[in-house]
Amino acid sequence: MTHTRPNTPLLDRIAGPSDLRQMPDRQLAALADELRAEVISAVSETGGHLGSSLGVVELTVAIHAVFSTPMDKLIWDVGHQCYPHKILTGRRDRIRTLRQKDGLSGFTKRSESIYDPFGAAHSSTSISAALGFAVGRDMGQATGDAIAVIGDGSISAGMAYEALNNAGAEGRRLFVILNDNEMSIAPPVGAMSSYLSRMYASEPLARMASLAEGFEAALPTPLRESAKRARQLVTGLTGSGTLFEELGFQYVGPIDGHDMGQLLSVLRAARTRATGPVLIHVCTVKGKGYAPAEGAADKGHGVSKFDPATGAQAKSKPGAPSYTGVFGQALVDEAARDDRIVAVTAAMPDGTGLTKMAERFPARVFDVGIAEQHAVTFAAGMAASGLKPFCTIYSTFLQRAYDQVVHDVALQGLPVRFAIDRAGLVGADGATHAGAFDIGYLGNLPGMTLMAAADEAELVHMVATAAAHDAGPIAFRYPRGSGTGVALPERGKPLAIGKGRVIEEGTDVAILSFGAHLFECQVAADMVADDGITVTVADARFAKPLDTDLLMQLVGHHRALITVEQGAMGGFGSMVLHELARRGAFDKGLILRTLCLPDRFIDQADPADMYADAGLSATDIAHSIRAAVAGRAEVVPLRQVR
Repeated sequence: MTHTRPNTPLLDRIAGPSDLRQMPDRQLAALADELRAEVISAVSETGGHLGSSLGVVELTVAIHAVFSTPMDKLIWDVGHQCYPHKILTGRRDRIRTLRQKDGLSGFTKRSESIYDPFGAAHSSTSISAALGFAVGRDMGQATGDAIAVIGDGSISAGMAYEALNNAGAEGRRLFVILNDNEMSIAPPVGAMSSYLSRMYASEPLARMASLAEGFEAALPTPLRESAKRARQLVTGLTGSGTLFEELGFQYVGPIDGHDMGQLLSVLRAARTRATGPVLIHVCTVKGKGYAPAEGAADKGHGVSKFDPATGAQAKSKPGAPSYTGVFGQALVDEAARDDRIVAVTAAMPDGTGLTKMAERFPARVFDVGIAEQHAVTFAAGMAASGLKPFCTIYSTFLQRAYDQVVHDVALQGLPVRFAIDRAGLVGADGATHAGAFDIGYLGNLPGMTLMAAADEAELVHMVATAAAHDAGPIAFRYPRGSGTGVALPERGKPLAIGKGRVIEEGTDVAILSFGAHLFECQVAADMVADDGITVTVADARFAKPLDTDLLMQLVGHHRALITVEQGAMGGFGSMVLHELARRGAFDKGLILRTLCLPDRFIDQADPADMYADAGLSATDIAHSIRAAVAGRAEVVPLRQVR
């Protein structure tokens, strides 16, 4: 694969944003071209979020050229479009370590740079944070203007509107840039574009909205309708006002997010004249300037390493199917047999494996956008109606809807099926996307049934179990990536609720594994066999209800018990501890070790490296077995927090 570095004479002169502010405007557009080439080159070597970053190249240059970052606080919503921003803010020399161990994060991160004032990897948080900075400024803190850049997808979430409503009521000086890449307005050329830019630069801020309306009227009919749609984005309003203006914002736009002249004129005018909250509506093209991304169905949203000349992505070696793919097919199979099965996703149909079902049963798959709270209560309503909803949300995103899980699902005992992808540590996306907490935050809810798949065959059976379960809410968790390669059943069979299984038998130590770390437990058992230690390995399958019969058998017939899970403290191991304490098992000197994720966040790396950092490798488990047999208190070697 060819990786020729681009020629970037202007970009080579940029050590930080202050250098941009010394450049004449005529050079900034050329700089943007070089920056785009650098992003393409870097991501071709690392993989990552390409399309979203390419869409904001000109906008990134313009913001840093107009505002005084880092005194002014630039907050990127979600943060996956921040690669150009990182290159311009002193991190170009590390950009090819993106999303790798000890490298740059794929999102904004406060500990990484002073130019990242607020970390983001979940959506719709930027306006709230920016308002916080604005209040800090007005109360005498050493901070300047606050600029939130939020996409049309992120602004669909309720949290964004809560923030808009609050910010409009506060009336403080604040800049929200709506990056609308849902559609693009073909930019007018020549005199019209120049006229608009001049008017934005010279007219009072309050007249910008009427100027935009006049601009729309001068467009050819097809473009006029597109421009009108953009102005009425997510409002449904037919008058001249927009929802943003009703909320108290001065609305400006729409403007072409790839026209450097327009961007600079509008941003400068807004910065010079704004006294209250301003929303600047910028239309961009996701994947802009790189044909393979622009032509891709997902616009190059998330890519593996690729050939920059052709866009061809590196293909992974054929092997076991992914857990996500196995879930998607198993759900289609269940849906084919039961027309009451429906599926809900929050803007992640591909990532959650629902594409297959959407193709076969489009009327039974609901993508509600980035709105996890709504997704859960919507699913609860469908369950109350008699349907069988599968609410498919990543573990790390389901956290956003916890109140709805508690109040609208668990409290009412509604049979919503939660399919929890990305359980455990996830690799390049790092700590922000790790599914570390769902065992604890779901396992403590009355009436919740909680499962974890040890392998992809077990996942098929758990889909069938969830489909057949109508007694209340049920959840099953599974990791990102490929399965173990076990044979898949032709059809899933419902499991007995609250019953685990013994995989292999020994006499010295028992391991009770919950979830996809079962294979590492088996490897660890093999490792200690050379020491003459025989190990029983059991798969709990259920954290709730816990298989107490199996648990007490393991305790009664072994010198020690070790629990293993891909989750944080307060999860499966804690449930086992509570049950054993309730039964008085510790009164007789039981040796017990609970292996889980440590009480810290684990930085991005290959998943195997992340689990080693967490003390959950097969070697670590073997060490715990030997320590338990010897009666030593230590469990794993101490690792310093980096």
